[in-house]
Amino acid sequence: MKFFLDTANANDIRYYSEMGLVDGVTTNPSLIAREGRDFKTVVKEICTIVSGPVSAEVTGNTFEEMVSQAREIASWASNIVVKIPMTTEGLKAVKVLSDEGIKTNVTLVFSVSQGLLAAKAGANYISPFLGRLDDVGSSGIELVRDLHKILTNYGFKTEIISASVRSADHVKQAALVNSDIATIPANIFGKLWSHPLTDKGLALFANDWAEFQKKQKNNGGK
Repeated sequence: MKFFLDTANANDIRYYSEMGLVDGVTTNPSLIAREGRDFKTVVKEICTIVSGPVSAEVTGNTFEEMVSQAREIASWASNIVVKIPMTTEGLKAVKVLSDEGIKTNVTLVFSVSQGLLAAKAGANYISPFLGRLDDVGSSGIELVRDLHKILTNYGFKTEIISASVRSADHVKQAALVNSDIATIPANIFGKLWSHPLTDKGLALFANDWAEFQKKQKNNGGK
């Protein structure tokens, strides 16, 4: 499974990219707004940090606005993927953009039918929101499982991005149901390698080594 970072913070992206763990980045208007910087400047900077897909979202609501904005955004860098909302106008835009060779990521997917329609329209990626579905008593993981089965059954090339990831367990569950990608907030990404038993084991090793060194010193290094 590929790991994307769900952030617009360039410092976080650099930090995790240096570990070789980041396959791409997803942003949205809320994440961009938190940075307090120009949208185009932020997106273009991210595209220089990672070589993988960078999702940048349109803000228009109509077909015409989305297509116009998508064409502009896609021109900023070769690795940009344009995020389009899951609406009727959005689906129309995805069809046109797909025909033009502009890659798209349909966001705010909450049902199988929405994901299937986005795939049929030509979306390169679809983003089911795990946490938000869990919040209303549905299962985001079950949606990913169903979408994977259906897309596989019919040979769609569309990749599934598990979004709205709230925990390391979400990442685990997404991997178990064959999600192609998990897009993970930086604060969650940093927890993926953490475990209290690892910390305990490292402390034990350090203590044992210190005791050994002390004994060596007391024995004159013999």
